[in-house]
Amino acid sequence: MTFRSRREKLRFILSGSDCVRPGSVYDAISIRIAEDLGFPLGMFGGSVASLAVLGDPDITLITLTELAEQMRRMSRAATLPVLVDADHGYGNALNVRRTVQELETAGAAGLTIEDTLLPAAFGEAKTQLISLEEGVGKMKAALDGRSDPWLVIMGRTGAASITSLDDTIGRARAYEATGVDALFFTGIKSRAELEAIAAATRLPIVLGGAPDELNALDYLAGQRVRIALQGHAPIAAATQAVDDTLKALREGTPPKNLKGLASSELTGRVMREADMKARSADLLGLKK
Repeated sequence: MTFRSRREKLRFILSGSDCVRPGSVYDAISIRIAEDLGFPLGMFGGSVASLAVLGDPDITLITLTELAEQMRRMSRAATLPVLVDADHGYGNALNVRRTVQELETAGAAGLTIEDTLLPAAFGEAKTQLISLEEGVGKMKAALDGRSDPWLVIMGRTGAASITSLDDTIGRARAYEATGVDALFFTGIKSRAELEAIAAATRLPIVLGGAPDELNALDYLAGQRVRIALQGHAPIAAATQAVDDTLKALREGTPPKNLKGLASSELTGRVMREADMKARSADLLGLKK
């Protein structure tokens, strides 16, 4: 299977002049819904991957194999380009290279490699960063592991909320110099910080969580922000819906009286039921 068209779409977003909001996706159902609703991009976050696959918090317990397999399932289910949070690359620079190879073959349109020290060090409650030199080495390893030149690789740093703005800019410029395709920032707290970062760098910018003053898409676009995340509400909504439904059933509510269930039309569309019936008619001789 070729994934070039998905990667071309992500590159088109990065090379454009607008800022887009991706849809948070985590499984075959969510990616199909995001695609049907017209999202230009899916975002597969590390926290939702851990929750969807393991039911665990985002503390780097999920493995590369589990992450790549979930991405592979989504790639089969839909053609929406997906940006994957690959955390720290699951180890050192050599592990980063392997991570890129696995996510590339799983169909990711792009991925991020960050400079957070993961998993957390013994006795350290606060988030820490790896050295700048190790971060540069990871970016170089990511690029070396890429066999499809259309795969997007982003250098990510959360230094803005951990060290300083100066360190953030220094890391961003060093990662930029390795040849990554975009820069991903978390922890930016103000327009002044974003403007300083945009002025000191040249690559497309992706923003993680941000305060309200960094929500205006026109403003973000003017600062070279091409993708701005807005959290992972879909999996939170799904979790609440499952809890509400099971609670109601446990308390004796008849299934016919349950509220908020997907209609048969929506369920059929998500399952691509019409396509499956057509194939069954063509390949199995069944009546449509």
